[in-house]
Amino acid sequence: MTTSVFQLECSCNEYPWGKKGSGSLAARLCSKTPGTSFTIDDSKEYSEMWMGDHSVLPAKSLETGQELLSIIDENKEKLLGKRCIEKFGSVLPYLPKILSIQKALPLQIHPNKDLAAKLHEKYPNQFTDPNHKPEIAVALSKFEVFAGWKPVEEIQALFSLEPLHRFRPEGNAHLNDGPLKQVTRTILKASEEVVRDTQEKLASLPRERYGKQSYILELLPRLQEQYSKEDNGSLIALLCMNFMVLSAGEAIYIPADGIHAYLSGDIVECMARSNNVLNTGFCPRADRDSVDLFSSSLLFKPHNVEDIMLASKPTDKGKHGKTVIYAPPMSEFDMLLTQLESGDTEEIEASDGPTVMWVTSGSGLMKVNGKEFKLDEGYVFFLGPGVRVTYEADSRLAIYAVIV
Repeated sequence: MTTSVFQLECSCNEYPWGKKGSGSLAARLCSKTPGTSFTIDDSKEYSEMWMGDHSVLPAKSLETGQELLSIIDENKEKLLGKRCIEKFGSVLPYLPKILSIQKALPLQIHPNKDLAAKLHEKYPNQFTDPNHKPEIAVALSKFEVFAGWKPVEEIQALFSLEPLHRFRPEGNAHLNDGPLKQVTRTILKASEEVVRDTQEKLASLPRERYGKQSYILELLPRLQEQYSKEDNGSLIALLCMNFMVLSAGEAIYIPADGIHAYLSGDIVECMARSNNVLNTGFCPRADRDSVDLFSSSLLFKPHNVEDIMLASKPTDKGKHGKTVIYAPPMSEFDMLLTQLESGDTEEIEASDGPTVMWVTSGSGLMKVNGKEFKLDEGYVFFLGPGVRVTYEADSRLAIYAVIV
């Protein structure tokens, strides 16, 4: 019979936007698991460490090598709990990751449940599941991101600049959500020549023409270096989307159909269990999805930075006050962050669903039902429902846990 607490071995994928070699936190943490088969190649870019049961990059039992999905399938009620199974089926309802980002990810949205189901049925090789993918991102370091839409008045001000008149809707309509969707589609369909010409003209405008959005002039050459002057994504991100810089511990929530593009940093990311994505910028044109599908699916919320931020809050799930919770407006998961100084302890209340927890820094012990488990950077564990945990820190310790 499978125990309800066991250590996981995870893997790290390789996308061009990832950090190279041991410069990637995702890769470094992935390599810390004792006895892991993963080794770092300093010539490769490592982007994401996955810590779930999704078939694309599944975690495995460190002891047996069996894939987590298979272990869960053989022990559903013990490892998931009745409530989780009734609500989400016989799989983990979430997918946690560590991301290390050295250049912009594709400009993207994750389709809602209805669209995801249709795309999965029509294109099962590309859209590998029928689920939606709202997500949160918690900064582990300085984290730069484009997310959501700027306030309408800020977008309106930018489109009064002469190089952007070609994209304005007929009659110079107010750029509320309907006309903004039209503008987005027009920019994303623009030719390479038009995009290059627009970017060059924007770069030549005096700084004062941008008002409080003059940061555009610093970011534009940076994006051009990463993806050329012909990439449509730069115009959407710089002109229409919020540019945010987060510090360690700050977090954002991205709803299904919410537009976003991560730019740089190391983050913890967790989402509903899905790998579905629509991309239309910051990637080769041949890799882009349908502009019409992307544009028609867009959610035009939020329209400000405040509604994107996801604040951590104190929680009684940690009995000694060392734990905070990130609780996004979705049903699949909440995330706990426990931070301990050397010698500190914390007790975590049992959950009635599955937990995946991992250590991002420090060392110590985890005590469960009279057993002790060593904790160190990069260690990842699965815990079934009904498990009460005590953490003890040998050095400053940071532990993330996803709960249902």
